[in-house]
Amino acid sequence: MTELGTARGTELGVGIGWRPEIAGAVEALPGLDWVEVVAENVCAGHLPESLQRLRARGVTVVPHGVSLGLGGADRPDAGRLAELAAKAEALGAPLVTEHIAFVRAGGPLTATPLLEAGHLLPVPRTWDALDVLCENVRIAQEALPVPLALENIAALISWPGEELTEGEFLAELVERTGVRLLIDVANLHTNHVNRGESPSKALAELPVEAIAYVHVAGGLERDGVWHDTHAHPVPEPVLDILSELASRISPPGVLLERDDRFPPAEELASELEAIRRTVAGAAVARARSAADGAPADSPAEHPLLIGAGARVSGGPMPHPRTAPGESPAAPGPSGGTEPVETHETRRPVGGERARDRVAVAQAALLSALVAGTPAPEGFDTRRLGVQSRALVGKRAEVIAKIAPELPEILGDDYRPAFRAYAKSRPMTGGYRRDALGFVEHLLVTGRPEDPDARRRLTRWWQDRADTRPPGLAARLIHAARAALVRR
Repeated sequence: MTELGTARGTELGVGIGWRPEIAGAVEALPGLDWVEVVAENVCAGHLPESLQRLRARGVTVVPHGVSLGLGGADRPDAGRLAELAAKAEALGAPLVTEHIAFVRAGGPLTATPLLEAGHLLPVPRTWDALDVLCENVRIAQEALPVPLALENIAALISWPGEELTEGEFLAELVERTGVRLLIDVANLHTNHVNRGESPSKALAELPVEAIAYVHVAGGLERDGVWHDTHAHPVPEPVLDILSELASRISPPGVLLERDDRFPPAEELASELEAIRRTVAGAAVARARSAADGAPADSPAEHPLLIGAGARVSGGPMPHPRTAPGESPAAPGPSGGTEPVETHETRRPVGGERARDRVAVAQAALLSALVAGTPAPEGFDTRRLGVQSRALVGKRAEVIAKIAPELPEILGDDYRPAFRAYAKSRPMTGGYRRDALGFVEHLLVTGRPEDPDARRRLTRWWQDRADTRPPGLAARLIHAARAALVRR
């Protein structure tokens, strides 16, 4: 195994995200220690043969969830948690991972329609959002048979009025719940480009001993915005952040993510080797620093940490507030001590009021992104537009993967037709329901005009919807409603 794994938890090594499109290439990769699989893409009772062969060889498999929405205002769905638990057990996984994000909003908490983002959206770094997240994490931890680790996400937008930095938010989350962290260094780079956040500052503030493993991925910059595509080679700035992290602690595992535009197996192997070299180089620097008598993650070795609340590995972790029930003190004007205002002195931790406030804020943001309602106050409207278009693009890409017949039938008209559909039809029931809704929309509106394409779409609908496709009456009703709207 490579030079990874002195941190708390299972030592994983160097791995890659398993995807059906590259299953054969993954199995043939030399020196592969482990793989990660998107939890929603496997069934506990019918594991892909490729994953079964990898497990038989002793390759560790970790399920990585994308749909729990633990950062959302609603408590985690018991059914989703049970499914994730079953997959962890079926895979013999040492842990499971998810994201610090919300993926849906609205519903009973706000008495508004439930909306699905179809993507991971950032949680506001506020005390309210932290209270809600911590309770949701505890619920998930109780339902899962193995430890849980949570990933920091990439974002195009920033919430106004945030009260904590990313590092402070993660440190507080770990202290309250004991949850482990999946640190995505590509996401730190994304947030540096898009939101001006310092990766070094984030690494300095987060509790590195809680890291379960690390993600590395590629992306590209377009119009001044970094898009975390997982479809391009890993750039040097991302490897630089990995090196900085590995100079502070030996990560238990590092994983390469690739979700699209899959390169030849040789290129995947080359990227994995670059990761190994980066971690090994950082380990050498860490060893030299230790030999010189200075801890590798001391301010002397990391000038950017000076004055940033840096911590030495193994030492006490700094937190923006004291534990519940404590009354910290600071020097007063007469030299004595006076109480310091903390989170606890401002208001009680948690509570339904915090959940309600988070619910309203998240529903307003998601509605602006997917339903065209006005942007909430304080958000950058240009960035909201970029995020909104990205969500539509993501919906189109995912549907093209789960229903490849649709872009084949529609050809060059697929994306324009889907964008037109998405403008008035936010996603409310997942991607498969979205695909059916898209085809229903086309058939109701009398498209496409080509008779053969319409017949093929009709057959597609009949095979999957188990009902008759929209007929003449439905099309007439749609036309009448459209005419009324135009008036």
